[in-house]
Amino acid sequence: MRIGILSKVFARPTLEEVFDAVADAELECVQFNLESAGLIPMPEAVPASLAGRIRGAAASRGIAIASVQGTFNMTHPDVEFRRDGLRRLREIASVCELLDTKVIAICIGTRNPQNMWGHHPDNGTPQAWHDMTACVREAVEIARQAGVTLALEPEVTNVVDSAEKARRLLDEIGSPHLKVTMDGANLFHAGELPRMAEVLGHAFDLVGRDIILAHAKDLSADGEAGHEAAGHGLLDYNRYLSLLHSHGFCGPLLLHGLSEAQVPGCVAFLSEKLASLPKVH
Repeated sequence: MRIGILSKVFARPTLEEVFDAVADAELECVQFNLESAGLIPMPEAVPASLAGRIRGAAASRGIAIASVQGTFNMTHPDVEFRRDGLRRLREIASVCELLDTKVIAICIGTRNPQNMWGHHPDNGTPQAWHDMTACVREAVEIARQAGVTLALEPEVTNVVDSAEKARRLLDEIGSPHLKVTMDGANLFHAGELPRMAEVLGHAFDLVGRDIILAHAKDLSADGEAGHEAAGHGLLDYNRYLSLLHSHGFCGPLLLHGLSEAQVPGCVAFLSEKLASLPKVH
């Protein structure tokens, strides 16, 4: 596994300085947010010259762009909002080749119109699932045409709030262009922490074969709140990383949910844990 980070953790005036900070932290890869290049997260247009500059800045420092962030609320109650998000996703997909990446991180979302990661009581309704799957289906077609893969993330506050629902969505869409971002800290509904080993194991049984990205943060409580920097909370990282390893995941392990000051400690924590995993022969 390669330790990386979400680029927005490093706030700098220029994208070159962002990549300097990533390199100084001895990280190998990033999930790139276009805000790090002076754009909004989901812009209407990404100039080819800027995409080339991003690629060059990363490559010259030996940093891989593991994925680019293309998150909008795919379950937003306003269909025009979802259509606008799809238009912007198409633009991001169109420059992935220039960025030298083949993965776009997406957000399945919620009926909450103010916060795509916020819970809403209508998330469990058939209409929310219908609207979400219709949007995801269009997004996957965009990905297919661009030759990229979308990475969905099960999150307890979203419509896809469990590994079971992630498996259901993967099976309904049935496309190799839809895979999973695994984040062990996002799987626990209220009251489930005492069953941590079981919940993690079951999640990997369901979607382990479809993981294309992994996130590294931690949690201090189950349910909607309580996220911490990796190694600062309650997540059983020995179990989490062992499951990633045993399911053959050797891709990017991306830090987020932390301050810049916490980066060195978290990198050291993950490096030590990864070094203790069995070697693959």
